[in-house]
Amino acid sequence: MEHCLLLDLKEDPALIDAYEAHHRAVWPEVQAHLKAHGVLGMRIYRLGTRLCMVMDTDDQHHDPAAMAAEALASPRLREWEALMGRFQQATPWTVPGTKWTPATRIFDFSGLNPPSEPG
Repeated sequence: MEHCLLLDLKEDPALIDAYEAHHRAVWPEVQAHLKAHGVLGMRIYRLGTRLCMVMDTDDQHHDPAAMAAEALASPRLREWEALMGRFQQATPWTVPGTKWTPATRIFDFSGLNPPSEPG
């Protein structure tokens, strides 16, 4: 399944540069965590301070709640999330207490993939 999620970065060119640098060298533990939880691919795009993450998952092995629980239990993953939190901020539409916010697909040119519910 394809997921499209949005998040903002703090408006500071130095922080944005650092955020991008961290994503050119994502920690192996983070990559292993994604793979272990059915993430088949992930791409992050940036326009100004807005980020768009497109994540492809294997629905048989992707459980967002289990993925989040394991991340909270791992000191290394908590360290990554704390580091990323220095650069990130919620969009104006983000539910308090969350970070990445699902976008709703409103158009699909291919016609092969019907619109799905966010999440």
